[in-house]
Amino acid sequence: MNTKLDFFSNKKILIYGLGKTGLSAFEFLKKKSEVLLFDDFEFRIKNPKIKKKLIDYKKILNSTFDFIILSPGINIKKCKLSKFLKRNLKKIYSDLDVFYAYFNNDCITITGTNGKSTTCQLLYEILCDQNFDVRLVGNIGNPILSSKNINKKTIFIVEASSYQLEYSKIFKSKYAAILNLSPDHIERHETLNNYVKSKFKLLKNQTNKSFAFLKKDDFLISKELRSNKFPGRIIKVDTKKNNIFLKKISNKYFSTETNKENLLFILEILKKIEIKKNLLLKTIQKFKGLKFRQQIIFEKKNLTIINDSKSTSFSSSLSLLKKYQNIHWILGGIHKKEDKLILSKKYFNEINAYIYGSDKNFFIKNLKGKIKYKIFENLKDALKKVLEITKKNRLINQTILFSPSAASFDTFKNFEDRGYYFNRLVKKYLYGN
Repeated sequence: MNTKLDFFSNKKILIYGLGKTGLSAFEFLKKKSEVLLFDDFEFRIKNPKIKKKLIDYKKILNSTFDFIILSPGINIKKCKLSKFLKRNLKKIYSDLDVFYAYFNNDCITITGTNGKSTTCQLLYEILCDQNFDVRLVGNIGNPILSSKNINKKTIFIVEASSYQLEYSKIFKSKYAAILNLSPDHIERHETLNNYVKSKFKLLKNQTNKSFAFLKKDDFLISKELRSNKFPGRIIKVDTKKNNIFLKKISNKYFSTETNKENLLFILEILKKIEIKKNLLLKTIQKFKGLKFRQQIIFEKKNLTIINDSKSTSFSSSLSLLKKYQNIHWILGGIHKKEDKLILSKKYFNEINAYIYGSDKNFFIKNLKGKIKYKIFENLKDALKKVLEITKKNRLINQTILFSPSAASFDTFKNFEDRGYYFNRLVKKYLYGN
């Protein structure tokens, strides 16, 4: 397939979805091609320059486009242009494809079910401290096409979601990593197999000069590797093997299984890049992680409070449930389809659960007969009760774990909104303000 600079130039292009990704694609392509715009919620658009480029729904149906750049948030099966898109599947591309058509820079692309953002952020900080010209882009919040002042040595660290990869056709990444896989976004992909296939498109598009880093003992990853061959060099990351380097780290952020695994992937990737090892350790020691991802927000005497609002599935909560004792686990929201709590019995007695949100019955079904639980109308009531209980048991070490294992959209805009709300509640109840 032609991926030269003229691939997306001098063409008629429809950009569907005008969030950050869609708008960055428009800014990048507007002087290269005839670009028209559409959004299901065009009434929200106030920018007059953008409004001028909007095309009417009926005109789209009677128009022909060379390419359709689709924002990751658009679900082909549930959008205004659904029938039109299904007729034009071969014309659908992503912003990652546009980037690849114009730039030959090395990309380190990270995907997987859990740990993508943390892995990308740490790798970014490591390379920055090593004085590389590096950009952190993708699903982490910075569209790849919004990058400026790119030169031949610029390295891109790309957090790639299954949605982005699903729509990508030509994007290639010299280094690619699939951290782990468990059921997620099934409501969008419809089957677990479709979800797995979307992740492995990253490997399918590589060349024989590429490197693919995969978790060694991951069931879904191993199954896909047995079923298909991929052109890049496969490097299996053994996350259970003792690593001498890990013993040098005193940063307790890396005391959970999840964060250790993220770090082990980074160490494998860095073997392909020349770095100063003394600086590497310094960066890791000072790393504080990202907000609302296993974030300790209070630690005093016998009480630790962790805000893990980013958790949207049981699998993302497991490492914390295994690490601590006397856990008061606050969870709930909109459950992920086909999600299951797979936790050894030896941890059950260390956990008391406090369920809130719209899908209470789902969480009751998963916890019943395993973990003791109480039901609450909302997050506020759940936390209030937990704090009352911890105050009565001040002589023992206790952990309040806010790890919802669910999406936030029943009550909040997103996981950040949910995380900030939890922090405000903690501040109010602990300090009275």
